[in-house]
Amino acid sequence: MGELKFIGKRVVYLIVMLLGVATLVFILTKMIPGDPVVANLSQRALNDPEIVAAYRARHGLDKPLIVQYFYYIRDLLHFDLGTSIRTNRPVLDDLARCYPATLELALFSIVIASLFGILFGIISAIRRNSVIDQFVRAISVTGVSIPAFWFALLMLYFFYYKLKIFPGPGRLSNSFSAPQTVTGMYVLDSLLEGNTAKAMDAVRHLILPSIVLAAFTMGLITRTTRSNLLDALSTDYIRTAKAKGLSSLGLIIGHALGNALIPVMTVIGLGLGNLLGGMVLVETIFKWPGVGQFAYESVMAADYPAIIGVALLIALNYMIINTVVDILYGIIDPRVRCS
Repeated sequence: MGELKFIGKRVVYLIVMLLGVATLVFILTKMIPGDPVVANLSQRALNDPEIVAAYRARHGLDKPLIVQYFYYIRDLLHFDLGTSIRTNRPVLDDLARCYPATLELALFSIVIASLFGILFGIISAIRRNSVIDQFVRAISVTGVSIPAFWFALLMLYFFYYKLKIFPGPGRLSNSFSAPQTVTGMYVLDSLLEGNTAKAMDAVRHLILPSIVLAAFTMGLITRTTRSNLLDALSTDYIRTAKAKGLSSLGLIIGHALGNALIPVMTVIGLGLGNLLGGMVLVETIFKWPGVGQFAYESVMAADYPAIIGVALLIALNYMIINTVVDILYGIIDPRVRCS
């Protein structure tokens, strides 16, 4: 019952926060400079007051802000994000089309970042102040510091153009057609289609952009794992276990690593939320049709419904991930539930 009560509170907080974020997003979006009428109509149409008035009425831009807000909340409660001014399609449909591409890339990236980040952090903590430790710390600092767009260009230049080890931009090679949409993620859809060659080609296209996106988060995970593991190894209960003859590997895996990874979960969660928001430059360089590109095009067109939809999606990603991390905290450490 205590665990259900804890989870219930987190879900209520999630709903309240989502309403607050939705209100804030609406206000901030309306403060963005630019007029969607000017951005989307031709000069000839702008010179015709009737066309301008009809355009404003069609998209609800002729109503007072408070009325627009109440319509916005009403539609939001019905899972209606409105119609995109730029594409004339429901914003929810546009997001459903581009989100799976970002989700697939983000999941692949966070798996790479988590596996290598935790592994490097453990190695660095075990071999503290050694040459290996210095090398691993240099890698983590480089991953955090290197600009993603520059790293992306380097990866394409060396591994695609020069060495021809990995394929270039895009989600699939020209020899393959897009799989039938089930999840929107090409690897899974290709496997569901029974086409292993297409699935492997989709995986190969994921590798370079995933490494680029994973670099920053991997650096943070490495540093966090190292720092917290060193703190855990210096505690009294670890020294007691060591005095009883427990091996170093047993100490780390059985005792220290569990406590050290609790803060790392937060870093992984934030990293996943950041990746799910879409990385505009990386998606552009790799021609990845995800949320980042959709957000950029929407901002350039002053497409208010689409901008609000993207902002709500990103906020929802963060809130759901943080809620899941909070719940995992409570499951792993009962002291969190008590507090």
